[in-house]
Amino acid sequence: MKTEQHEDNSTHTRDGMNAAEGSIVVKAPIACVYRRWLEFEDYPKFITAIKRVRKLDESHFAAVLGFNGKQHEATLEIMLRIPERRLAWRTISNGHSLDHLAAGVVSFAARPDTSTCVNFKLTSSFGGAVSRRIDQYLHNFKKLIEAS
Repeated sequence: MKTEQHEDNSTHTRDGMNAAEGSIVVKAPIACVYRRWLEFEDYPKFITAIKRVRKLDESHFAAVLGFNGKQHEATLEIMLRIPERRLAWRTISNGHSLDHLAAGVVSFAARPDTSTCVNFKLTSSFGGAVSRRIDQYLHNFKKLIEAS
C-alpha cells in the first residue's frame, strides 16, 4: 500500500521568478516534522541548493546557495512561524546577490494515522527547474525524517 501523495504545480512569472508547489506524506507526527523544518542548519541535508547555513539570531540565517555552478551568499529571514501549521521564509539582500530572490512556505496537516502531509511552495529567481527541485527536496526530507 502506497501512503505517499505527490502533487507538482509549476509557474513562471514575467519578472523572472519561478514558482512551484508540491506535497508529500511523511510517516511522522506533526510536531516532529515541524521541528525538523525549524532546523535551518539542517536544510543542506534535503534542500540540495543550500550548501551551508549558519544561525545569526532567532529569525535570520546566513546561507550559501549553489545554482548553475555558482555560489551565492544570502540571508534567510523567517517571516512567519505558526507552530505545527506553517513556516515561511525569504532571502533578503546582503549586498552580494541583489538580483536573486527566493521565498518558501511550508504547511503541515496532521493525518489520522499520525503521519503528516507537508505542502511546500517555493518561489525563486535563481533559475533551474523549480518544480523538479520541489519534488527532490520533499523526497529528501521524507527520507531524512523516516530514517530518524
